[in-house]
Amino acid sequence: MSEDILQDDFSKQSIPHFLIIGAQKCGTTSLYNYLIQHPQIIPALSKEVHFFDIYFEKGMDWYRNQFPSLESKRWITGEASPYYLFHPHAPKRIHQFIPKIKLIVLLRNPVDRAYSHYHHQVRMGTEPLSFNEAIKKEESRLKPERIEILKNENYHSPIYQNCSYLARGRYVEQLKNWMNFFSMEQFLIIRSEDFYSNPTLIFHRVLDFLGVQMLELKQYTKHNFGDYPKLNSQFRNELLTYFEPYNRELYDYLGVDFGWDK
Repeated sequence: MSEDILQDDFSKQSIPHFLIIGAQKCGTTSLYNYLIQHPQIIPALSKEVHFFDIYFEKGMDWYRNQFPSLESKRWITGEASPYYLFHPHAPKRIHQFIPKIKLIVLLRNPVDRAYSHYHHQVRMGTEPLSFNEAIKKEESRLKPERIEILKNENYHSPIYQNCSYLARGRYVEQLKNWMNFFSMEQFLIIRSEDFYSNPTLIFHRVLDFLGVQMLELKQYTKHNFGDYPKLNSQFRNELLTYFEPYNRELYDYLGVDFGWDK
């Protein structure tokens, strides 16, 4: 079946108008929950559909059924699967079926993101190692899994998804992969720290990007956050040093300094 036929067929159905593609532990759950309070934004059956990373074998009919039937052209729908940004096959797959999609990306200081991600996996019962040990073993854990994912597109690796603490924070590598398929105009890239400090301003930026009416929420409740000990300052500085060249490349690539030097 040709790509044009697939796209025409899919366009007859309710399709996502936007995707929040990541990054994990950067505010995606909070943002999605704010968006679906808007009367013009109708939610998917679940926030994280994970079709283009984990469930691609289920096929497009299954994906269509994750979204509501829209009775008005004023309504839009979307989902938020933060593994999409990191998954090597997701951008190609998404471009094949919804090439005009609007893409929202939240990026957080990669040290804070990694530490939050680690504690999330500990709470989920999937990470038995200490943070230091997990960081030391990350490359040996991920390398064979990535090789298998690239070799077999239908291979799903919980290790690659769950234990990628440093790799997911090398944002520039991921964005370059995405921008091989999509134009810069299709992205809204948000600094998570700005979202946390001024959710109203960022929420309105997102509404403007999506082309829906402005809305003021009564409150901006944080979702999917947890309490955990503060990261050791020496180890934090080591991680800041590790990420510095990747952050600098990101700033140069996007033309924006995110200020993640502390």
